[in-house]
Amino acid sequence: MSSAGMSIYALAVSTPSFLSVPRNLTYPRKPTQRQQHPLKIEPKSRIEQMLTTNPIQTVQNFRPVVISGPSGTGKSTLLKRLFAEYPDKFGFSVSHTTRSPRTGEIDGRDYNFVTRESFQSLITANGFIEHAQFGSNLYGTSVAAIKSVAEQERICILDIEMEGVKQVKGREDLNARFVFLAPPSMEELERRLRGRNTETEDSLQQRLAQARNELAFSQTPGAHDKIVVNDDLEQAYGELKEFIVDGGESRWWN
Repeated sequence: MSSAGMSIYALAVSTPSFLSVPRNLTYPRKPTQRQQHPLKIEPKSRIEQMLTTNPIQTVQNFRPVVISGPSGTGKSTLLKRLFAEYPDKFGFSVSHTTRSPRTGEIDGRDYNFVTRESFQSLITANGFIEHAQFGSNLYGTSVAAIKSVAEQERICILDIEMEGVKQVKGREDLNARFVFLAPPSMEELERRLRGRNTETEDSLQQRLAQARNELAFSQTPGAHDKIVVNDDLEQAYGELKEFIVDGGESRWWN
């Protein structure tokens, strides 16, 4: 230490009490950065943590279930029954479509019925996690639909087409489970579709052709975690429930 430094130190130690600074004397201080610009940081919500910080780990708590299968295999009937038995456990992902509503269908409940222009705008904005064209119509599951269900802390059910299944399987962050609902035979499927009286002969043949493609894809190893053949409604529901409920995170059913 220099001699000047030592002198200052000695003065500070030996200063008489009558020269000491009064205790009640204060000096103005420059406000700190926090005082100048107070910032309230809100804690992240559970859904924000799920979607941003560690998606794979957190999504496992609400693993989406992807159910697919040809039109006419009873998906809607089985899902309505599942939702009725577990009203607080699931949320349905409402898909977008460019087709016209059928009798009894309600916009926002059964589908989000949109124009082709609106659908294309969402594609451009990366607003879908999956989308596909079936016949002359477009179908898709939006990011907003998945988020809406997750915000309710429910397991999201996705009822989507084959091409959509392929796209979702590429999304590791969703960590989804996949179940395929199959008809007992093509003949029975055609009988059911004709019994609806909602199809023209042309649209019926398109659905049957698509059904053959979906059945062929269902035989691809690893395409689905479970295949349920709906030849008996009670048995099919039991198998579906066992896969979704008993095969899921047991703590969510308490």
